[in-house]
Amino acid sequence: MALKLTTYYKGSDIPDLPGNNFFHSKELFLLYEATPSYTPIYIVATEEQKTLAKILVVIRKNTSLIPFSILNRCDVYGTGEYLDDTIDKETLFGEMLSHFTKEIFREASIIEFRNLNNSLFGYKHFRSNHYFPVNWLRVHNSLHSVKSVDERFTASRIRQIKKGLKNGAEVYEAQNKAEIQAFTKVMRRIYSARIRRYFPGFEFFEHIDSTLLSAKIGKIFVVRYKDKIIGGSVLIFSEDTAYLWFSGGMRKTYASLYPGVLSVWAAMQYAHENKYRHLEFMDVGLPFRKHGYRDFVLQFGGKQSSSRRWFRVRWKWLNKVLCKIYV
Repeated sequence: MALKLTTYYKGSDIPDLPGNNFFHSKELFLLYEATPSYTPIYIVATEEQKTLAKILVVIRKNTSLIPFSILNRCDVYGTGEYLDDTIDKETLFGEMLSHFTKEIFREASIIEFRNLNNSLFGYKHFRSNHYFPVNWLRVHNSLHSVKSVDERFTASRIRQIKKGLKNGAEVYEAQNKAEIQAFTKVMRRIYSARIRRYFPGFEFFEHIDSTLLSAKIGKIFVVRYKDKIIGGSVLIFSEDTAYLWFSGGMRKTYASLYPGVLSVWAAMQYAHENKYRHLEFMDVGLPFRKHGYRDFVLQFGGKQSSSRRWFRVRWKWLNKVLCKIYV
């Protein structure tokens, strides 16, 4: 029987599927579906009613008036999840890639593949579908080879953690929706100051609270001083890796409390205590640009590794120019 590709647009239509990759799961689809400005699309490959692979893509509508931010984007984390070791994964990926690329451009102007575990995977299929690569960096901490996460921190980072706690800051898992809403407001202000850094609305984190936390797929940590939330972080789990998806703090207003440092420290402590082998920091920036967040997280003992992201834009003439520049 021939390969069958099924596209799902509603979470209620998606059957229960095998797999343990969060970034290509039904849970993440439902999270996106519940959040305004997100449109998830799920492609599932089957043969003789056996699920072979699945890939989740999401279209994100930007409402910012910053140039180029008004363009709808399609984001894909990784290159899908493959559930049969006997299949040719790259060939199957090529089938799925061709299947959804044209359809995506009905609503999105840019497609971006990020967080690739193998930067060479699918190279010929990306190129045959007119994608172009951009060199990128990833930062991760190995948690399985240390007795405590603090052992890899710089001395200044350890002093900041101790000082923040001594000065009255508290850091813990969010306890209720009121704390999550306060965390969302703080983080939105922090991210809005970073041009082109997108931060989703309260519904996104409310769904994490109602669905992902109970399923032990995610955690939200908050940093509190007296009666005010001043920072926090979001940690997501997929297979043996914890991903720090969002983090930040009101570092200018509460400089002596180091809320950004405490939010990362709490996430790393939790990941280490729960036996995750790695913690990866999301979105640490281009390799040839000075990046404040990347410099910040490297002081927690992280290691840099080279990777790439694949892009394609809707306009053929512009895409050809970009292909000539980057390929």
